[in-house]
Amino acid sequence: MQHLIAEFSHLDGSALLQPLIEKQLRQQVALVSSFGTESVVLLHMVASIEANTPVIFVQTGKLFDETEVYRLKLQSLFGLRDVRVVGPLASEITRNDPHGALYRSNADLCCHFRKTLPLQAALSGFSAWISGRKRYHGGERALLPTMEIVDGRLKIDPLAHFTRQDIEDYITAHDLPRHPLSEAGYGSVGCIPCTVRWDDPANPRAGRWAGQEKTECGIHWSVNGQPIQVPAPVPLSSNGC
Repeated sequence: MQHLIAEFSHLDGSALLQPLIEKQLRQQVALVSSFGTESVVLLHMVASIEANTPVIFVQTGKLFDETEVYRLKLQSLFGLRDVRVVGPLASEITRNDPHGALYRSNADLCCHFRKTLPLQAALSGFSAWISGRKRYHGGERALLPTMEIVDGRLKIDPLAHFTRQDIEDYITAHDLPRHPLSEAGYGSVGCIPCTVRWDDPANPRAGRWAGQEKTECGIHWSVNGQPIQVPAPVPLSSNGC
């Protein structure tokens, strides 16, 4: 995988994705998408190259209905033929969050079993995956590379160098539909309990886990293979009450 980084990491956007999807990583790479407020750009890029590319969508069970409607709309509009909807096991919900309120007492654990574990399972068999992170989101993402190796798998962030204006320009140029909650003041959309209206260009993810030190759900724990945050040990017997 290092040879791919050496050869292609100077590229971004579609210029980076095309050789990887069409040749270098053909049938070995998946796009992981939240179908959030900026997801349409990367989904459009990937679909324009190869609509059969697997797209993994983690349905945590606590997402906005608008996100599910948006997913179905984009899936149809772009002709995406391999969207894989994954989520937490019923047994994990019963064990960790039987009352659905774990996010109040242990948001990290809630994200871990609802999002991180299902994604890890869904990525099994893939040697690489595509993410929609961007440097302008700040925090741990400020020094984001376009390609890195994490846990033995190539991770690709083709929009790492895109600015907010780049995203807006792409959406406008291709006349792409926006997430239904964008116009309602949501700059970033995740699970209902942990998302509030907040559209600040200087801090686009401020509406996620507002009032907490938490800034990531847990699926992006590293940059250049180095840990940026270590989740607390997961008490599997805890029910969060």
